[in-house]
Amino acid sequence: MVTDRATIFIFSSDGMGRTQDQELRELLTGKFLQILAEAEPLPKAICFYTDGVRLACEGSPILGELEKLEAQGVRLVLCNTCLNRLGLHDAVRVGIVGGMTDIITAMTTADRVITL
Repeated sequence: MVTDRATIFIFSSDGMGRTQDQELRELLTGKFLQILAEAEPLPKAICFYTDGVRLACEGSPILGELEKLEAQGVRLVLCNTCLNRLGLHDAVRVGIVGGMTDIITAMTTADRVITL
């Protein structure tokens, strides 16, 4: 019997890839999340820390994709320490603000963790 594996995605930067081209990183991230929202099974959660928290804040070009995933039941967890350090706590538009404990719990209870 095949069972669905619980997957957690991690964003530790404000886009996919290591290029200096911010627009390309945002384009790739938006496309990835758009396709992910149509996938089966959906991930259990997406966690954001360090600059990754910027993706869930005001002005992010991928808020629409994140809102769709959240509406489908994907848990979006943002690092409180990172938001405070970056001065973005009041700019959060999607997800829940949690601590490192929430992120560790999501990771350790998942079947696989994928860092983007």
